[in-house]
Amino acid sequence: MPTLLRVDGYRFFFFSDEHLPKHIHIEKSDKYMRIELETLKVTDNYKMTSKEIREAIQIVEKHKQDFMEAWNEYFNQ
Repeated sequence: MPTLLRVDGYRFFFFSDEHLPKHIHIEKSDKYMRIELETLKVTDNYKMTSKEIREAIQIVEKHKQDFMEAWNEYFNQ
């Protein structure tokens, strides 16, 4: 489960057996969410507050290109 970034208590990662669409998983303590990389759409949320969701989306938006490149490199696309 490659971790791509840790910032402000969030961990951004993907699993080694991922599926499309390209997405990133985010953990913060016992909270979890998943965001599609192309659309920045939240596709799963477990306990994240509205503020945490906004913060996570901003971080993903800032690092979107790096996350996409990591996905493509890891999954050879």
